[in-house]
Amino acid sequence: MKSRMYTVAAIALGIATALPVVAQTTRFDSRPGALKMRIEGTSNIHNWQVEGKLIGGYLEAGKDFPTEPGKTVAPGKVDAKVEAFVPVRSLVSVEKDGSPYSTKMDEIMWEKLKVAECPKIFFRLTELTLKEAPKAKDQPYVFDSKGELAVGGVTNKVSVPVSVTPMADGKIRITGTAALKMTDFKIDPPAPKIALGIIKTGDDVKIIFDWQVAQRKKS
Repeated sequence: MKSRMYTVAAIALGIATALPVVAQTTRFDSRPGALKMRIEGTSNIHNWQVEGKLIGGYLEAGKDFPTEPGKTVAPGKVDAKVEAFVPVRSLVSVEKDGSPYSTKMDEIMWEKLKVAECPKIFFRLTELTLKEAPKAKDQPYVFDSKGELAVGGVTNKVSVPVSVTPMADGKIRITGTAALKMTDFKIDPPAPKIALGIIKTGDDVKIIFDWQVAQRKKS
């Protein structure tokens, strides 16, 4: 009887040893009301800007991710998973001071982004590398990020420098800027007709985002 028990125990120990070790991660979810996405571009009439205040998604931070101020992180690849999205209809044209600009421009933009077939813009992180650790506790960690960005049904690989600032109460602020081209996503730069002629929009755009996530509370 004892021999059989020892055999069962040995088999169980062998199975447990053979199982892969699951990396410990901490989940952070998008924090409503503390985020912004801005798109800036040009035209033959004037520069333009679009803003949205809805960024959904989450961050799963590995043990080497800076989840609190002052944490020591070695330069190099850092374990993290990010999936984020922006509802297309949350993006609206604005004046430089942030006030609404034109509902007509909004409709043209949504149509170009194929809102009916693709109502969200998606981003998925594939690699995160720490380039510079903060020199002071309240300064950000500077990363190079690589990922996949899906816009209007077209997915491209993108590289975006990001700054990560751990804050109090389990919150993290993530900011960054990326230069993109509309045509890379098979979007023809809008050229709407107006009373004075045709507005020709430039191909180059700049994406600026300010995203805050908060640690998921344990039930």
